[in-house]
Amino acid sequence: MRFQRVSKAVVVGAAMAMALSACAPGGSETSPSASESEGAGNAGAEATTTGLADLGDITTKDGTIKVSIGAPEFISYNGFTPQTYSTYNSGITDRMFAGFTYFGTDGKIYANEDLGSFEKISDDPLTIKYTIADNAKWSDGTDITTADAVLAWAVQNLNLNTGSKEKPLFSSVSTDLGDTVPKGPQGDPAGKEFTVEFKAPDPDWQIQTWMLHPAHVVAKKGGLSTEEFVAAVRDGDSKKLEKAAKFWNTGWTTKPGTLPDEADMPVSGPYKLGSWKAGESVTLTANENYYGTPAATKELNFRFLADSGMVQALQNKDLDVIGPQPTVDTLEQLKGLGSAVNIQQGDTLTWEHLDFNFVDGNAMTNLELRKAFAMCVPRQEIVDNLIKPLNPGAQVMNLREVFPFQENYADTVAAAYDGRYDEVDIDGAKKILEDQDAVGTKVRIGYSAPNERRTNEVAQIKSSCDKAGFEIVDAGDPKFFAPGGTQERGDYEVALFAWAGSGQISSGQNIYATGKPQNYGKYSNAQVDAEWETLATSLDPAVHAEQTKKIEKLLWDDLFGIPLFAHPGLSASGSDIQNVRHTATQNGIVWNAEQWVRAE
Repeated sequence: MRFQRVSKAVVVGAAMAMALSACAPGGSETSPSASESEGAGNAGAEATTTGLADLGDITTKDGTIKVSIGAPEFISYNGFTPQTYSTYNSGITDRMFAGFTYFGTDGKIYANEDLGSFEKISDDPLTIKYTIADNAKWSDGTDITTADAVLAWAVQNLNLNTGSKEKPLFSSVSTDLGDTVPKGPQGDPAGKEFTVEFKAPDPDWQIQTWMLHPAHVVAKKGGLSTEEFVAAVRDGDSKKLEKAAKFWNTGWTTKPGTLPDEADMPVSGPYKLGSWKAGESVTLTANENYYGTPAATKELNFRFLADSGMVQALQNKDLDVIGPQPTVDTLEQLKGLGSAVNIQQGDTLTWEHLDFNFVDGNAMTNLELRKAFAMCVPRQEIVDNLIKPLNPGAQVMNLREVFPFQENYADTVAAAYDGRYDEVDIDGAKKILEDQDAVGTKVRIGYSAPNERRTNEVAQIKSSCDKAGFEIVDAGDPKFFAPGGTQERGDYEVALFAWAGSGQISSGQNIYATGKPQNYGKYSNAQVDAEWETLATSLDPAVHAEQTKKIEKLLWDDLFGIPLFAHPGLSASGSDIQNVRHTATQNGIVWNAEQWVRAE
């Protein structure tokens, strides 16, 4: 999995984000996503590409822009553990860390020339050279160097462990980089150049994460010099790294309202953590030592506000930008504000789905019961009632890796799915339950609450599936995706959330392959694993297309889960806030927040 800036897939609706190259649970409705900047500048200029707008020369303007992307509390400066990886947390931390690339509004990859440059110097083996800008420094004045890339590699290296791959040294949401790049970044730890050599072709090599957190801080907390830390990583000396890894895993995660010591949390991006009011907001302040295009506005205040209160807060000017869950009522309320607001709408690379729990003992380990549940889920009714009023062209989504608005969707569906669950079949579901002696099977559908649309989705599923003989239970919980919460404990039969992504090629491997960090339901199928491995080690688009068809068919035949729909995008901003732009990617409306500025 890659982090895009850490490329990741994000869970939407979880209190956890694709900056790691996979999916992230996202938004007000997803679970646990790209790097940053092309150029920033003169507030007000219109963007002409899908990347960051070229706004010319700017200086940071005093003032605060207030934004909300959801109610969940901020979790940690380190947003790349399984417990902290979500669109909510990433919306904040992505303003603080720079990577070599970032995603534009349609998933196109742009180079972040502020941080440095990269070039492919060999195809066989695939070898990439990275050059960090001479003036690139952490906010505490420490140079950004190869050592920081070594830390990023170590964090994603499951081979650095305490003797068992079941207990990784670093608890990262992405763990495959040690296998993908066996030797790690090569170069002087204190230098500005390094190379990476891939064991096999990697179709997503441009968005692999080579910058995360400050190596000099992690080393110091581990009782090591930066040079000693790098040497221990390269030697595979897990014993020497244990203290440093423990700090990376938990040392930046503090109780709500309490930030780590400022010396322990330098940043490489345009903003740094300023203050945190538990249950209320986090304020970012411009990094005065940022080496790249400066932030357009001095402060960004992220408020933890439920979707239901966002429009009123925008109208009252308590908020300047909102990223609510799209609902018909929300859209109508925003339209009612007239010229006082700008509304952003469009397709997104975020999709809703129902995932089964495959942990031993769970009822849904029985394929026949999964089939019965799929037969009674009213997917078309859900889309017609909840999504089409926002997007008249919306349709039931029948794939996981390709979206209905993408050109290869119809061809892939034709090869992978025969339409067997298009129509509700109560009688067929009822017969299966009777044959399995499973009438009355309780199905707890868990999701991150409160969430009006998801509550309505569960209500429609209950209305249908109870007729077939299931007992559907709404198990919505504000802490469903929180550390130690319902999802982590496995107290559910079906999880309802969304993955938010950015169009990466092989990110789904981190979700569907055996033992991967984002495979929350513990699904395992050896053939699925093999097909993903073939896809993830090829640079050939024809291979990608063919493997995607095979994987999608296997996931339907095995019923990993049930895709529902692609999310319609909806956000809004005060008419006096410039440079707010819709994106289809998991980063959401805050993707270019460093460019937002209030009009004079």
